[in-house]
Amino acid sequence: MKLKVYQYSKCSTCRKALAFLDAHGVEHERIDIVTKPPSKAELRKVLTLSGLPVKKLFNTSGQSYRDGRFGERLGSMSENEALDALARDGKLVKRPLVLGDDFALVGFDESAYRERFGSRAPRRNA
Repeated sequence: MKLKVYQYSKCSTCRKALAFLDAHGVEHERIDIVTKPPSKAELRKVLTLSGLPVKKLFNTSGQSYRDGRFGERLGSMSENEALDALARDGKLVKRPLVLGDDFALVGFDESAYRERFGSRAPRRNA
């Protein structure tokens, strides 16, 4: 499976992550998280691979999170209900969301990216 990167073009954090991947020659498929959010099955895979709780998949600083009052509701939602909400609205999902065959990364933490992709030398401009 080609590396999937769910991203939002207006997100500066996504742009940093994509620049890192490009600079390190990491092949990936860019997917607009707003028009094509990850499926419930993909989100469940992210939970399994990352070991994160479902609440860590939420973009807590986003408008959709505030409008949906997820700060109040999330604690009483089942994992299944939370995954349904995330799969319906890509703006609820913390981004970028990187999904590989055997790993998942949520958000952009340069040290985590270096650990995962660091063996590839950065490309140099000619």
